[in-house]
Amino acid sequence: MEDKVELTPMVSVLKDLRAEGYTLDFKVTPDGRLSTMDEKEYYGPDEVQIVNFYRFEGESSPDDMAILYVLETRSGAKGTISDAYGPYADESLENFMKQVKDLGKNLDKRI
Repeated sequence: MEDKVELTPMVSVLKDLRAEGYTLDFKVTPDGRLSTMDEKEYYGPDEVQIVNFYRFEGESSPDDMAILYVLETRSGAKGTISDAYGPYADESLENFMKQVKDLGKNLDKRI
């Protein structure tokens, strides 16, 4: 019998990332830019890089998938943004992220 692999919940990953200085929460605005939640700062795709990302799958349903992006901006701002993964993804966020420089992981790769 195979051992069940314990998946790390998003809240645990966020706690670790906050301790590493990724304290901002980002969102994509209707005009297609990344902004801080308070909308005091805005970034285009050329001003952001993906440092890492994590995929999460729901315990009861594979449809409950999410992705957490770890981002750094050209100005030094560090934070995260999350999205549903797969068919429920936010199209504007997905389009923005495809334009952002990825520092190692292939976002188009499907498992």
